[in-house]
Amino acid sequence: MSTDVTSHRDDPAMTITIARSERRQSLWAQTAAMSSRSITAFLRQPALVVPSLVFPLFFAALGTSSFSQAIDLPGFPPVQSFLDFALAGTIIQGVLFGSITGATALATDIDNGFFDRLLTTPTSRSSILIGRLAGAMAFGGVQTIIFIAVLLPFGLRIQSGVLGAAVMVLGGVLTALAVGALLSIMALRTGSPEAVQGSFPLLFVLLFFSSAFFPRQTMTGVYRRLADANPISYLVEAFRDLTIEALSLGAVVRLMVISGLAALVTVTMALRALNRRLVKP
Repeated sequence: MSTDVTSHRDDPAMTITIARSERRQSLWAQTAAMSSRSITAFLRQPALVVPSLVFPLFFAALGTSSFSQAIDLPGFPPVQSFLDFALAGTIIQGVLFGSITGATALATDIDNGFFDRLLTTPTSRSSILIGRLAGAMAFGGVQTIIFIAVLLPFGLRIQSGVLGAAVMVLGGVLTALAVGALLSIMALRTGSPEAVQGSFPLLFVLLFFSSAFFPRQTMTGVYRRLADANPISYLVEAFRDLTIEALSLGAVVRLMVISGLAALVTVTMALRALNRRLVKP
């Protein structure tokens, strides 16, 4: 046994391999610890997360009661009820608003100095951001499950079945990652919780000028052009296809590609914003 240990120490390649393995294990442990802190923060602040659950459900109920006859309009997607149509918008609305909470917590860490104290420890810089985003991802998945569970007794029908619902939950996780990373950029650049919270009106406007509340096929004029140019429209419609249509590979791939690419782009941008903050004098 001692001979093996001595030979490993004398072998530079083996030494490097062991060191890399230890660093990887340390990185995973640090990220797990930061993720646990982020998720715990959500659980300890129900007053901040409950509105992102209640308000989307309120809009779904209001839209269903107000526009129940709209499903008969020419060009409206074939649905059994407006509630089926509204589910996708409810998920996106909840994820958008819920992600503000996680990004606000990151900005608060920067504002009160906790972020700087983390930087003085051996903690990996990327794990600080990734751990915070893990909380947003977990909450996005939980939101999607809650919205589906609450609306099912009121007549919601997911045509793609249980598997389609599971894909939507995964889509909710990736969407939360994408939005959380986007808002984290603002947190890293400003270090102001108020600035992050101030993004709420902008997010709501982007959601309003999309196909979240009404199909693009029935829109005309400037509103239709804005909805066509709004990336949220395509994300909403990817979720909606899994609600109102039978399960298909195309629908699954579309949701995964759109939400996955959005997450990849925004996480890359967030990591760059983190690096710029670290080198900022």
